[in-house]
Amino acid sequence: MKLTKYEKARLVGARALQIAMGAPLILELGEEDLERINYNPIEIAKMELEKGILPITIKRPMPKKVE
Repeated sequence: MKLTKYEKARLVGARALQIAMGAPLILELGEEDLERINYNPIEIAKMELEKGILPITIKRPMPKKVE
């Protein structure tokens, strides 16, 4: 499923908040990688989204058919 830019922003923001609050990282990053991105939770969340390993699902409610 292709994500809209709004869904991507929401996912990255939600995951970055989780990381900032102390949630464990899903992505295996070395100390060099973390220093390169300055331990930025948004960048870590973006990397997790790109790899497709975010543990968050999206529900898209579909409009009801009018008969």
